[in-house]
Amino acid sequence: MEIRKFIHSDTSQIVTLFYETVHTINARDYSLEQLEAWAPKDEKEAKIVNWKESLSHNITYVAETNGKIIGFSDMTATGYLDRLYIHKDFQGQGIASAFIQILEREAKSLKLDEMSTDASITAKSFFERHGYQTIQSQSVERRGVLLVNFKMVKKIE
Repeated sequence: MEIRKFIHSDTSQIVTLFYETVHTINARDYSLEQLEAWAPKDEKEAKIVNWKESLSHNITYVAETNGKIIGFSDMTATGYLDRLYIHKDFQGQGIASAFIQILEREAKSLKLDEMSTDASITAKSFFERHGYQTIQSQSVERRGVLLVNFKMVKKIE
């Protein structure tokens, strides 16, 4: 496995990985209705266009093995960890932890005091293990459906 910087041609694989991960891994904590609101299939083409731009502007890394993207994560220049998704078949192998370490180094190099994220129910314990503190529980509306997530922060030393 190799972790490298994002390139534009990664976007389609990333969006597919996002949909597959949400609809399998997050299914243990969210209803089908919530999953379809979070990652609706009819937005896939628009998401490819929008994410190509946002992933390009953010500090974005991908994990790849044998030419296949198996994970990705991105952070804004202000330390907001926007997305962190690992392919359903590569969970629990330390890939997400490697992304966290890389992005924390980036945050330090930017002289940021903290990083933040909006963690899903599924990801909350992962972020807690990496030193993130829950600030508040949130209800986010997507397509008229409420989804619970958690505003979390970590001080960067």
